[in-house]
Amino acid sequence: MGGDFRCTIHQKLEEKGFHGCVVFDCFGAGQRITQETYGGSKDWHSAPEMMGLLPVVRQLHELMWLVTEALKLDRAQRVREKLLEALAELDHLAGGTPDELRGLDVDAVRRRVNPQLQKASQLARAGTKRADYRGANLIGRKMRGADLRGASFRGALLIGADLREADLRLADLTGADLRGTDLRGAKLTGVLFLTASQLRAAVTDL
Repeated sequence: MGGDFRCTIHQKLEEKGFHGCVVFDCFGAGQRITQETYGGSKDWHSAPEMMGLLPVVRQLHELMWLVTEALKLDRAQRVREKLLEALAELDHLAGGTPDELRGLDVDAVRRRVNPQLQKASQLARAGTKRADYRGANLIGRKMRGADLRGASFRGALLIGADLREADLRLADLTGADLRGTDLRGAKLTGVLFLTASQLRAAVTDL
């Protein structure tokens, strides 16, 4: 870490064996904590209590990202108002004081938001096969070339799975563990809720 607290080997993390750092995404939570929660008056060295807030704000920001993505779905207009309400609530909570953030029940917040995200997903995937793999253990599964259009992989374990040339158009990949998942040649057009960190964790030809 440099004097400005930035990573001095950011561009070489993969080659130096720091794959975990490469695939981690704080969704801007770290910046918000330093700049807003603490007003830029503290840093991670002088205020170690900031680290305890990172998991909380990160989860809120991740939910905000998911809601923002859901708002882009043309077929999900039916739940647009509720999604906008959820986004406003999440932003308000993420802007709380350190004490408010420490006392926040993030699981309860997630339970309030998830139904709207699931509804948006269902609307977007209407008319597809919509196979249900939610929470499934698909570690190492051979699914090369499979027709998985509109499938739900919410929270699924796809570690090391072979999805080469699979048709994943409009599939929901919310929270799916894609470490080592082979996505080379897969059709990803319109795939739902796929984060940049998930893609970095997978094997792709993008």
